[in-house]
Amino acid sequence: MGKATGFLEFERQHETYEAPLARVKHYKEFVHALSDENAKIQGARCMDCGIPFCNNGCPVNNIIPDFNDLVFQQNWKSAIEVLHSTNNFPEFTGRICPAPCETACTLGINDDPVGIKSIEHAIIDKAWAEGWVAPLPSKHKTGKKVAVVGSGPAGLAAAQQLARAGHDVTVFEKNDRIGGLLRYGIPDFKLEKWLIDRRMRQMEAEGVAFRTNVFIGKEPLPGHIANSSRETISPDELREQFDAVVIAGGSETPRDLPVPGREMQGIHYAMEFLPLQNKVNAGDTVVDQLIAKGKHVVVIGGGDTGSDCVGTSNRHGAKSVTQFELLSQPPETENKPLVWPYWPIKLRTSSSHEEGCERDWSVATKRFEGKNGKVEKLIAVRVEWKDGKMQEVAGSEFEMKADLVLLAMGFTQPASPVLEAFGVDKDTRGNVKASTEGEKAYFTSVPKVFTAGDMRRGQSLVVWAIREGRQCARSVDAFLMGSSELPR
Repeated sequence: MGKATGFLEFERQHETYEAPLARVKHYKEFVHALSDENAKIQGARCMDCGIPFCNNGCPVNNIIPDFNDLVFQQNWKSAIEVLHSTNNFPEFTGRICPAPCETACTLGINDDPVGIKSIEHAIIDKAWAEGWVAPLPSKHKTGKKVAVVGSGPAGLAAAQQLARAGHDVTVFEKNDRIGGLLRYGIPDFKLEKWLIDRRMRQMEAEGVAFRTNVFIGKEPLPGHIANSSRETISPDELREQFDAVVIAGGSETPRDLPVPGREMQGIHYAMEFLPLQNKVNAGDTVVDQLIAKGKHVVVIGGGDTGSDCVGTSNRHGAKSVTQFELLSQPPETENKPLVWPYWPIKLRTSSSHEEGCERDWSVATKRFEGKNGKVEKLIAVRVEWKDGKMQEVAGSEFEMKADLVLLAMGFTQPASPVLEAFGVDKDTRGNVKASTEGEKAYFTSVPKVFTAGDMRRGQSLVVWAIREGRQCARSVDAFLMGSSELPR
């Protein structure tokens, strides 16, 4: 390493944030990337640890020690080449990835880990600013045509890799803009959408064609973004027109809460709430947008989607925001000797929580109550977990004001009409059944049809979607050409 004793000399460098009271007044990003000097110090902390567990902690297997060292040397151009060799979209992961690489950092055993995510963020932002991110079109065309269904991170990664291998790639997206859940699931204050548009322009220059407002299969389940102008194409038509098809949609079937009063007005899935604000931010006119202004908002579900609902509600001007989680409150710090280098269960406070939110754990919702068909409160009870089983705490029932209830309890599977239309085999969880190993990696049970991302593995991280999209692209390329030189 460039600074062998850096981990002894320097403390972790933290990205700076706009103050909560200021940032809740807008929907722009508020995290400021490290300066060149602070990124250099951060890179200097990377140890010459012998076995870089961070590489395996990262789902795309970023070559982390190498680009850390290059940033320490201020060799930014080589750093982006190393980063792009494993990750198609570091501007996404550098902003929204929870950084499992950092939990696997050897320095993290007894100190603050290296801020790998902040280095990645700094590298890609500088690369774009300096003009180092250019289209990489294939010099030779194969004459093969590939359809990619879904334009989230898995679909985009697969499409870019396949286009660079020389195939003619068309990406189909059911919504009016490219990006999938990057576009209509993640708030703009975490990921501004011009970042997606910029990558899309690069991919178009590489030969990728994008078709929006096209649904492959049957129309989606109720609760998805309405679009009367959407075109529908059958999977059979797609298989006839293309040499291979990759289905790479998101896991979009939300987990419901079947309790008395669920049918009342004012109770919505998170994905009925969040995408509408994305569309407003994009300049669209949205009729009957769900607004939290002046309301007592209760978010049920303690994960990232719930946190996004909190941040959006705060920006709307909610009167109060409360977030419930069914599970017990995690410990504030993990038992590192027990869990390292794996992802630890510990209390995590997001930037949205810091903006204003009451959080409560071990809470189960019993029913909703209200007047004239509109929710006004929820009745909940405290629970305890014994031997992995949940039981209610006697006498613990309480009520909470609730004008707007947002269900953010995760997603169970991809939209089933899509899978039924393709006729693919499904696993026990309702996802597309496909292996990730061997000659048939990412093959579905239907000839010429491949799958990757949430549609195969279930609800997961953007970085896992990118990994699967890249690996799936290699399998498709080998299927079409007999072998592949794409990296796995």
